[in-house]
Amino acid sequence: MADYMVTTASSAICQHGAQVTIISSNTRVKAAGSPVAVMNDQYTVSGCPFQVPVGAGTKPQPCVKLQWVAPAVRVRVGGQPVILKSSSAICLSVEQIPQGSPTVVMTQVRVKGT
Repeated sequence: MADYMVTTASSAICQHGAQVTIISSNTRVKAAGSPVAVMNDQYTVSGCPFQVPVGAGTKPQPCVKLQWVAPAVRVRVGGQPVILKSSSAICLSVEQIPQGSPTVVMTQVRVKGT
């Protein structure tokens, strides 16, 4: 199913509401003036408030990065699959523990991919 491509100007949040920053290695292909995000780019999460109960207290277990598991299947940039608004990802903690799925809140609305 076709959906809009994610760019470095897109907005995404982790399951706990923290902001995702997209650092793209792609410098050639742009959509609406911003580099298109690809699977191997860096997706960092900052400010995640998530904590897990440990004994009588809690332990901070924030989301720190995203790992995409279902990017576009037909569109590639520099040999890497692009990320679509509907692509699936997992938020990971520092200890690589899955924390849930992020939400892409806003993308450019000119270029679609499948």
